[in-house]
Amino acid sequence: MAHTPAVETQAKRRHDPEVRGFASDNYAGAHPEVLAAIALANGGHQTAYGGDDYTGHLQQVVRSHFGPYAQAFPVFNGTGANVVALQAVTDRWGAVITADSAHVHVDECGAPERVGGLKLLTVPTPDGKLTPDLIDREAYGWDDEHRAMPQVVSIAQNTELGTVYTPDEIRAICDHAHERGMRVHVDGARLANAAATLDVPMRAFTYAAGVDILSFGGTKNGMLFGEAVVVLNPDAVRAMAHLRKLSMQLASKMRFISVQLEALLARDLWLRNARHANAMAQRLAAGVRTVDGVEILHAVQANAVFARLPHDVSERLQKRHRFYFWDEAAGDVRWMCSFDTTADDVDAFVAALREEMGRTP
Repeated sequence: MAHTPAVETQAKRRHDPEVRGFASDNYAGAHPEVLAAIALANGGHQTAYGGDDYTGHLQQVVRSHFGPYAQAFPVFNGTGANVVALQAVTDRWGAVITADSAHVHVDECGAPERVGGLKLLTVPTPDGKLTPDLIDREAYGWDDEHRAMPQVVSIAQNTELGTVYTPDEIRAICDHAHERGMRVHVDGARLANAAATLDVPMRAFTYAAGVDILSFGGTKNGMLFGEAVVVLNPDAVRAMAHLRKLSMQLASKMRFISVQLEALLARDLWLRNARHANAMAQRLAAGVRTVDGVEILHAVQANAVFARLPHDVSERLQKRHRFYFWDEAAGDVRWMCSFDTTADDVDAFVAALREEMGRTP
């Protein structure tokens, strides 16, 4: 009889934990404090679907950051958070005004349209940021039954181009949108990085600025998985609980998402992680500026550096350090820093960039 090898019962590490790149803050692992929180929530039985003690306590923590009416609805991922949030503030005939570079438009595989049933009205922007004047390019036709009705303005903080709105800029957008009967949604996948840059509480450019609903990101800032839809204006939102289930974002063992959010927000882990990632991006940008022939494309205001360099240099450099092209035809690339990026990582990357640029004829 042929011998059948025993099935391995213990997982083995299948990667080098010392290797870090600049492709995405999603590449980073989970922060040790987050992993410890997950272990803390394990064991015993807790009510499913959000009735657990951790999700209940999370509400108090979220209100300390986002105002007295804030309510958090944990979800699995950022796309799910955006779709559920936008559905909650639109009708079936509603449309969402957003920047043409917005994640909801270019990086969610049509989920807002296909899953949420929404029409996106996109506006070109030079830096990823909307303004009241830019919003007005699409904010019209509310009585035209042939046109999807503009009901929501969706902005990202920080934007897909790494730029950050000031609290005054968001207040101007909210005032403008509300005057026209529209709501305001913030895609906050990197909301913590924006707060670290602005050095203000997150409520200063969300609740206090008039934002109605936001998607709060945790995965890019040290969580293992999970995000949250945070309702700031209960009067603006309908049927959140039902929409979350309908959109397949209701976790049965929700305590394991909620306890991660609590680990980030209850103290200052969210801010420590974001400040570090931002600082590494500043270090990277400073190093890149010393390399002849490399152009930084946008203001470095969070944890992203966008640059333009020769295509062949990028291809060689990608074999040494992971990162993505942003616009391959133009030679544009994006370098992301994470909560676990080290100064040595940055310095090694800049040295490799200088070396590869030196090989260019």
